[in-house]
Amino acid sequence: MDASVSATEPNHPPVIGLTGSIGAGKSSVARILAELGCIVSDSDQLARAAFDDPEVRGEMVRWWGPAIETSSGAIDRHAIASIVFARPSASREDRIAAERERMRLEGLIHPWIHTRRKAHFAAARQAGANHPIACVIDAPLLLESHLQGECDTILFVDAPFATRFERLMTHRGWSRDELTRRESAQMPLDQKRKFADHVLINDGDLQSLRAQVARLLSHIIERTQRA
Repeated sequence: MDASVSATEPNHPPVIGLTGSIGAGKSSVARILAELGCIVSDSDQLARAAFDDPEVRGEMVRWWGPAIETSSGAIDRHAIASIVFARPSASREDRIAAERERMRLEGLIHPWIHTRRKAHFAAARQAGANHPIACVIDAPLLLESHLQGECDTILFVDAPFATRFERLMTHRGWSRDELTRRESAQMPLDQKRKFADHVLINDGDLQSLRAQVARLLSHIIERTQRA
């Protein structure tokens, strides 16, 4: 575990690794944890910020050319997705090529995110009376990025495939193929569940989810205090 965020040191809050299946509602769980007094480091938000960093953007343009930029000079995330995620019907060679490009992108972005996450948590721990009850690493690729070593506990948010697909179709306009394409680029869900210390099923309303999260956070804090 990274000593800078270790909960085993006196007065340090536990570190919760938050991940989940695509469309399961991980962001909703993160918002609830923040409302309950946790400090949340949002990896998706940091990744978007990384795309705006001139050095990061410049490196990506050197790799893939100006076609990945919008007319305003920003990175076109859809263009990047078409490079790093192969379609389910893609050939083996195309899938290998997409995985290679995805790993190259992650090698650029993940260290950038890690540095800012550590700074975020360090600042929170120095906040005196506003000391957080827990620090949360909100990361879709938590396990793929081997961040479990920085966490005291892993929380996996899940929901049935049909529920997740309906949410993604409604809110992001995704097709079933798009969900399958994105999911196939990640660690299999069965493996993620095995790594998790807690699995939270988000197939109800927001009130039910909030109650589940509150109970689970209370359990995590109590277990940490007994350790």
